[in-house]
Parts: sequence; structure tokens; C-alpha cells
Amino acid sequence: AKCQCKVLPRERTNCGYPGISAAECKKIGCCFNASTPSIPWCYKPKQKKVKKVCPNDPYIRINCGYPGIQPRECTKRGCCFRAHPAGVPWCFYHRVTEE
Repeated sequence: AKCQCKVLPRERTNCGYPGISAAECKKIGCCFNASTPSIPWCYKPKQKKVKKVCPNDPYIRINCGYPGIQPRECTKRGCCFRAHPAGVPWCFYHRVTEE
């Protein structure tokens, strides 16, 4: 993603070798920007930002507990708890989404 390559020149971490081409740099999953001399032109992209969310669709929940688990026990496991609807897990895992 383009936004992952918006790294300040002074914060760039070298990702290639001297004289690497833009195409070669991108092929190894790195960013290329030759606009600033004497800093890495081929550099590592920023990490993707991710966040944990409790899925809204009750039918895609992945069970994180056991029948009759209490909300406190569920959240202690780091999971989501919603006591509805019937027939689906009430204690379930987060989904990770990219921001």
C-alpha cells in the first residue's frame, strides 16, 4: 500500500543493497524513493496498523469459551462477550482488521 511507504527520510530502514533498482526493491516487498540523496532509497515499509474488533455478525463467531461461561471469565481470556442470540457462541474471538 502506498501509505505504508510514507516514511520520513530520517526514519527509513535500509532494505536493499547499494545501487538496487526500483523494480528490484519493490520485488522484495520494499519501498523505493530516490528523491533524497544520502539516505536509503530502498527502505522497509511501515507496519500495517491493525485493530481488534468484535464481529457484529453472530453467525461468524468463533467460540472462545464453553457453555455457561461468565462474562468476566470470557473477557479475562481476552475475548468478546454478547449474551444473544441463542444458538451461537456468546464468548468469541476478536477479528483483526486493517485500519
